[in-house]
Amino acid sequence: VQLQACGGGLVQAGDSLRLSCQASGRTFRNYALGWFRQASGKEREFVGAIGWSGIIYADSVKGRFTISRDNAENTVYLQMNSLKPEDTAVYYCAARDLWYSRNGRDYAYWGQGTQVTVSS
Repeated sequence: VQLQACGGGLVQAGDSLRLSCQASGRTFRNYALGWFRQASGKEREFVGAIGWSGIIYADSVKGRFTISRDNAENTVYLQMNSLKPEDTAVYYCAARDLWYSRNGRDYAYWGQGTQVTVSS
């Protein structure tokens, strides 16, 4: 499966952004989709994921970020509200079969990343 993430940009603290990740290839509904991010000089960090068993979020984004998916459009979304400067990172979407995971190593497919920059 191929993933294409988009929607990043430069915003101010408190603003919102919605990232999209469109998938092509095999049956989209059979995948769990994860969002990860990597800030400059830091390790990749789990943001959230959606799969057959539900949706999970990292504590750092819980209550501010929302993941949803549109199986008809083969797209997963990451709605980011109340953005903070510490949310600045390259955001990646990733896919794996059925069950979500917080571990990026469990994901076989990755998109190219989209930059989100939040100014204070």
